[in-house]
This record gives sequence, C-alpha cells and structure tokens, in this order.
Amino acid sequence: MTSKDITGLTGITGITGYGGYVPRLRLSRQAAAQANAWYAPGAAKGARGTRSFNNWDEDSITLAVAAARDCLGPADDRSAVRGLLLASGTLPFADRSNAGVVAEALTLEEGVQALDVTGSTRAGLAALLQALAQVRGGAGDTLVLAADSRKTRAASSQELDYGDGAAALRVGQGAGVLAEHLGTGTVQADFVDHFRGAGEDIDYHWEERWVRDEGIARLVPRAVAEALAQAGVDAAAIDHFIFPTTFQKMDQQLAKACGVRAEAVADNLASSVGDTGTAHGMLLLAHVLERAQPGQLILLAQFGSGAQAIVLRATDAITAFRPARGVAEWVARGVEETSYTRFLAFKGQLQLERGMRGEQDRKTALSTAWRHRRALLGLVAGRCEVTGSVHFPPSRLSYDPAGAQLDTQRPHKLAERRARVLSWSAEYLSFHRSPPHRYGQVDFEGGGRILMEFTDVGEGEIDSGTEVEMVLRIKDIDETRGFTRYFWKAVPVRPAAAGADAARKG
Repeated sequence: MTSKDITGLTGITGITGYGGYVPRLRLSRQAAAQANAWYAPGAAKGARGTRSFNNWDEDSITLAVAAARDCLGPADDRSAVRGLLLASGTLPFADRSNAGVVAEALTLEEGVQALDVTGSTRAGLAALLQALAQVRGGAGDTLVLAADSRKTRAASSQELDYGDGAAALRVGQGAGVLAEHLGTGTVQADFVDHFRGAGEDIDYHWEERWVRDEGIARLVPRAVAEALAQAGVDAAAIDHFIFPTTFQKMDQQLAKACGVRAEAVADNLASSVGDTGTAHGMLLLAHVLERAQPGQLILLAQFGSGAQAIVLRATDAITAFRPARGVAEWVARGVEETSYTRFLAFKGQLQLERGMRGEQDRKTALSTAWRHRRALLGLVAGRCEVTGSVHFPPSRLSYDPAGAQLDTQRPHKLAERRARVLSWSAEYLSFHRSPPHRYGQVDFEGGGRILMEFTDVGEGEIDSGTEVEMVLRIKDIDETRGFTRYFWKAVPVRPAAAGADAARKG
C-alpha cells in the first residue's frame, strides 16, 4: 500500500501544531567585533544586528523543552503524543537518552517512543520526515524537536553568524492538520562542508565558495525538483520558500535557480537571531506558519551531508491554531547584550574566578534522582484528596492542621501554573555563574509553595507579589564527571512584546 493509499484511508497527514524558542539574550555583533578588533580588524565592517545565545543555565535539552511547551500549550493531558524525536548536533549527553529527559520534563507517558536524531544540520528535517512516516504507519501523534547551542572560535565568522534556538512541530492526521505534507526530495551525499570530530566542541569549516558552488548549488536544486515533482506543484506556485544559510543572498540565488519567485523567499532571521543550526529550518518553518494563509504552498529545503526538501500546503485549520507565544514573540523579546565576556562565560569558553565557595563537589546521587524524577524533571507535586493541600516534593504523608493523612496524595502538575513571589533574595556571597544569585519562596495558583531560583531576570524585575512562570533549566553542572542536573526555575511573566503581532502578519 502506498503513502497516498494510507492517506486516503486515515485522512491527510502533516503538521498539527508548531512552536519555537529563542533565548532572551542577544549578543551585539558590533560589540563582539570591537572586542576582537585588535586581532581581526576587518570583522567590524559587516558586524550588524544581534545573534541569540543561551543563558548559562540553558542547553539543547532546555531549549527543546521550551519549544515543545510553546507548541503543546498548557494542556494537562498529553497522552495523545506517542512519539518524540529530538534532533540536535549539540546534545549534552553522548550516552544517555536526551529525548528521554525531554519526555520526562514534558510529563509524557512512559510508553512514548523517544529517540535522539543527529549527524548533520538537516537532522531536524530528517526527523520531521521520519515522523510523517511513523504517523502514516499508525504510530500516533509524534512530536519533532530540534535544538542547537554551538560553540565557535573567538573572532571567527561563525561566532557572529550562529545563534541558539529550538523549534517544535507536532505531526498527526485528520481534520487538525494545519499544513499537509505533499512531497519530499532527498539527495544523500557525503559532501563535507564542515565537520566536528568526536570529543571536539568546535566545527571545522571548508572554503565558502566551494561549498556554495559545488555543494549547495548542485545538490539542493535536485532535492527541490524531486519534492516538487512528487507534490505535483510548479516552483512558481510556491508562496513561502525557506532555506537556512549563513551565506549572504544564497537563499535568493537558490530560489532563482529552482524557479521560485523572489518574493516567496522567507526571512532568515539573520539580523536578530542568527543561524540556529539543526533547528533553523524548523524554526523558520514555524515562523512562516504563524502568518501562512489557507491554500498557500511552503517549500523548505536544507543542506547538510546532501540535501533534503519538503513541500507543504496550509489548510483551512491554519488560522485556528496559535502557539503559546510563537517565534515572532520570542524574537521580539530579545534583550541586547554588549558584554562579550559574558557571552564567552555563558558559552563555557571563559573561566572566571569562582572563589572557595565554588569548589564543592557537585556529584548527583543518581538513585535519588531516579526516585524523584517526576518531581525534579516534571515539577509534579502531590495534592491531598482529603484536604486539597498541595505538597512539594510529594510524599506518602500529608501534614495539615486537621491532622496527618497517609497515601492521599495524587499527582499535581505545577509547571504550567502561574505563581507569585512571596519573598526573595539577591546575594553575591555564594558562587553563581551569573551573579547575583536570585531565589525566593514562590506560591502557586491552586496551592503549593517552593523555594526556587529566578533566571532571565533584569534589575528590579523581581519583588514580592511579582507574577512568575516556570522554565526548565540547568540546576547544576558536575564538571568532574560530566553530568548535568536539571530543575525548574521561575521567570517574571512579561507582557507580549511590541511588534510581535506585526511580525506574524508580515
């Protein structure tokens, strides 16, 4: 039975939800170029705009969780998600299921199939195509995530071109499909434009002109032509053409070579975000879906160890879905950072003096982490069925003024609930990677109080009564053993950024 036969039996297959995430911090390219002007004076000439970069407590796992939550929204029941694919070239663990950590943080059911996908910058698109095949085969809704947080050499062009970010696409079938999958094209080729050996942190890049002329210009049009032919669509009919690239005007040149209209070329977000690697194709797709109209055709192509392309058509359902915030909102929320040393420190490329308080052993008790995994990774508390009181961490005993209760607590998720600051502190005495260390007591809507850290906080943004929301972040890093521990932190609830609605409509 062909894929078209299966589609006819089960309904159309495609994207049923989308979301993205771009970190709040944006490095001023001019500030970075000026810091390195003594070594690379020519870099300042083309250093315009900003690029996104992680806070110290963000990595590809936390980025992916943020994008997934943007896509899924605050729904308490996520049992319909039966598969999770996490694509990234910068996964924090080489021998641990990174997708499994994400699944725990999203409180997905234990029966979910969670897999890591890696190996090239088009791994995100490859994961999307794999998800489409799984859904057609009856595997159920699949969540596709892509995230990257790459390191670069100081004063390199990649330092200015790259960005950090993540994207999420939910794949399913039926009336809820927002963008129907029409066709795919793939060219598998071991064309090495860049590579990173095992155990290395930074990519090695080959000469730009050769990559453009012999790689992109020859391989991508073949994948595009195959995808268009399979979809039965003429190139001139494409309404949105997406091709992530750091090469100036390469997307426009490629569109012309493929017969796509110039006005269909989508904004690459180069001036504000930069190229987010494995995530960038999906991030741009999520950005396009925010403003796509029913019937419009979308062509996404990506290069890396060959080339791949996919053709989608927006359905009437496209206007009924909105992510929790969306790419336009995350882009608009950026805060410019002019401290180049902060950027290097947060990337782990500048070792700052920690003092004696920063010398303690940060070993994680893996047995304890396992027993409390739902509380730690999912922020799941216990709610007493007798008194209604909320306890964190959950336990068998509930202590209330009316008396102790035994085995009356049921799982109560807190991650999607708003909260307010009861009390707070900001201090420089203890070691912290981004001083001052801000923390305090937080009271959740519907009950529950936790002593939490605050992150992504500017001066004067936290006070008693401040409304906050939860984000998964790095709690601590055991540098001796190479283990990262995650927990939830609180960030101030910020109003919608000005310009985000206009960006969606544009």
